[in-house]
Amino acid sequence: MHPSPKLQISDSAINQLEKILSQHPGKFLRITVQPGGCNGFEYNLALSDTICDDDITFEPNKMVTVIVDEMSLDLIKGATLDYTTELIGAAFKLTNPNASTSCGCGNSFSV
Repeated sequence: MHPSPKLQISDSAINQLEKILSQHPGKFLRITVQPGGCNGFEYNLALSDTICDDDITFEPNKMVTVIVDEMSLDLIKGATLDYTTELIGAAFKLTNPNASTSCGCGNSFSV
């Protein structure tokens, strides 16, 4: 686990991001929180190559960069990005201590 007071990134997430980003040079993972979903907000994880002035950069190693804009980071501060493998599939998952409720799929939450 690579701890940060703002965003923690698990070793399994780092390993998976290394695989993905090695196939997409110059890209990084962008995490945003947008209005929507079943509970008011939803997570959006996407590859990007653009860094904005209000972005916060997390680099757990030389191969992995995760970017979160300031507004989104306020809603996920202290969260953990993980990569889980289950019988129904594998996916990135955010565990957000600020979420008062979340939907069953884990993509939507309220604060």
